[in-house]
Amino acid sequence: MLANRRRSERRVCSRLAKIHLGAGSLPRDCTITDISDGGVKVVAEFLEVPPQFTIIFAPDYSRQCRLRWRIGCEFGAEFTD
Repeated sequence: MLANRRRSERRVCSRLAKIHLGAGSLPRDCTITDISDGGVKVVAEFLEVPPQFTIIFAPDYSRQCRLRWRIGCEFGAEFTD
């Protein structure tokens, strides 16, 4: 059995958010499928996700992220802020 390497408990959710990929790009829709104090699991329809990006949860709340893994249209990100 694989060990859970997370530092904090994850919570399953289905929350709409936006992902901002960097300067010159428009935010794109995504769905957060689980979240913890340390990061998120995201489902997004677009193909290219850079190593660092911003997830916008609400107009006044966003988090800086680092890509940790990717399988198809799902990926995991670690909060860096």
